[in-house]
Amino acid sequence: MIDIYLSGTNREPLYQQIVEQVKQLVATGSLQPGERLPTVRQLAHQLHINPGTVSRAYSELERQGVVMSRHGGGTIVSAGADNPRILIPRQKHLSDMVSNDILDILSLGYTLEELEGVLPIHLARWRQDMQSTEKTASPGTISIVGSDDLAFGLLINQLKQNHPEVIIKLSCAGSLGGLIALQQGEADLAGIHLLDEETGEYNYPYVKHILPGIGVAVVHLAYRAQGFILPEGNPGQIKKLEDLKRPGITMVNRQKGSGTRVLLDLKLRELGIQPDEIQGYRHELDTHLAVAAAIAEGKADVGLGIEAAARSCGLDFVPLFRERYDLVIPMEKYKSKPVSYLVKIIKSQGFSKAVTEIGGYDTSETGDTCFIE
Repeated sequence: MIDIYLSGTNREPLYQQIVEQVKQLVATGSLQPGERLPTVRQLAHQLHINPGTVSRAYSELERQGVVMSRHGGGTIVSAGADNPRILIPRQKHLSDMVSNDILDILSLGYTLEELEGVLPIHLARWRQDMQSTEKTASPGTISIVGSDDLAFGLLINQLKQNHPEVIIKLSCAGSLGGLIALQQGEADLAGIHLLDEETGEYNYPYVKHILPGIGVAVVHLAYRAQGFILPEGNPGQIKKLEDLKRPGITMVNRQKGSGTRVLLDLKLRELGIQPDEIQGYRHELDTHLAVAAAIAEGKADVGLGIEAAARSCGLDFVPLFRERYDLVIPMEKYKSKPVSYLVKIIKSQGFSKAVTEIGGYDTSETGDTCFIE
């Protein structure tokens, strides 16, 4: 069970109180990425409320990227304290603690000037101690930038569970954002799925163009089904890209720089369809799960995304494309101990089996590695 308290005098709806308190638990580290939340029925019983209220809270948390639902695997925490959605409650919690401590100090007769004189000394000492501890106790940090993907999220969660000593910094900035971060030396690894318009090949042309002269390992994660995420029953009978132009059809899009957006724009150009012809084209979301949640909540009729996201929200899916998702790792990072842990998980049978169970993935070549000079 998790520690949640609902107030009848709070003006916020009950589901929103659950949302904010779960985010607070994540922000303070009480709930860790990969940790499973109670089932809807369990939490409803604990809080003595309607299961529908808990279900709505979980849906909102998933829309915000704080949790993810796995078929047969329950609802797990997917966000860390560095997630933008978590930063606000995290900072508020820190501010409240500091304010309370300052109030206690002042109540004992100390002045603000005395506090200001002592505080920098202690901060410097703690910073030095923590840096020393990190150098001796942690085998390193992996900075990951790239495209949103459920199988990739599963991989990161398994790494955290198997090697909690490894520090992981994750930013979902899209496939292009991942390669640019590698180019600028701001990331150790990028997850990408980019279709090259000229060659019809995935990923390799972009790697060679954006990272010339940089030796990298390209590790294959999985092939995945990309297509339309739709309300159950597909009431709009949306089956092909041309249907996006139909009157009364509203879509939700992915952000610029994401592999999904690159793919959609390429296919629309091939068909001669202009973005302004599509209602909702400029409504952008950052993850596949956010797109699926928007469809589930009736905010749009269709979105382009992966089958795994549609399945997780109980939505319909019309497959359109089969795309390749790879991890791009500079050679100097590929040989490091933290990345070796990651690669070992990718090549394990247990990981391939877990990815297959999500649905919408082909793991027949998972773990295959190509080296580019």
